[in-house]
Amino acid sequence: MTDQGKKTRQTIESLTDRYNKLHRRRIEAEANLNTALKQLEDLKKEALEKYGTDDLDALKKKLAEMEAENEKKRAGYQESLDQIESELKRVEEKYQQS
Repeated sequence: MTDQGKKTRQTIESLTDRYNKLHRRRIEAEANLNTALKQLEDLKKEALEKYGTDDLDALKKKLAEMEAENEKKRAGYQESLDQIESELKRVEEKYQQS
């Protein structure tokens, strides 16, 4: 047998220590899982209240629609500012010519 195939004999104290560490890790993992599940439940409830659904695909679609609407508004705002700037430049040029 190779060295990798051999197992070091452990004392009962060492085995108990290993078990206790693994048991603590299990408890922590279960607590983390419970926290994550509670957060998921809270987020689903919030999504249902705010957007009328907690379905991930429907929320993604709604997000895309909201982003498109925001882009439309942003583009309109930019266009308005461009027009104002252009008009102001025209007035300034006219004033300087007088």
